[in-house]
Amino acid sequence: MKLVFIIGSGAVGKMTVGQELMKITDLSLFHNHMTIEPVIEVFGYYDPQTIAELREVFFTRFAASNNYGMIFTYMWAFDQQSDWDYVAHIKEIFAPYNTDFYCVELIAPEEIRLKRNATANRRKHKPSKADEAFSRERIHAEKKYRLVSRDGEAPFENYLRLDNSNITASEAAQIIKKTFAL
Repeated sequence: MKLVFIIGSGAVGKMTVGQELMKITDLSLFHNHMTIEPVIEVFGYYDPQTIAELREVFFTRFAASNNYGMIFTYMWAFDQQSDWDYVAHIKEIFAPYNTDFYCVELIAPEEIRLKRNATANRRKHKPSKADEAFSRERIHAEKKYRLVSRDGEAPFENYLRLDNSNITASEAAQIIKKTFAL
């Protein structure tokens, strides 16, 4: 089993790179909004407890499956202990299944992320981001968290920091596949 975490700031391209990586590997994509969007649609608001419980079911069942592996996208606030604990918890779920862990940290400056924030693919898969002005404000608000790791901080033996500012999602996926021999 393989578990690939794709982390980074909002609109950096986590989901889109994950979609491209899924196309060229046997990995399944579980992007973070696959649980966020249904909860918002049904509840009418963001409910973090329900989202966490849904993810727990997906992770637990997938880890015990015979699938090749999973890509999970996550916006990790490195200055929040709760995010460290959450990533450690996900790794614990997969650990009994001899899982190989990989981490790809995507980075791009805010001006590029703001452009990506308005893409059709993002709106299609993340309806809660359809209000572009609101979504843009959320990207600005992210500055209160540290969403980019410091050198050597990411706790993964298999780690890649990838500036995807000037490459396509497909090119990023090819780099990830080659780097980790997926």
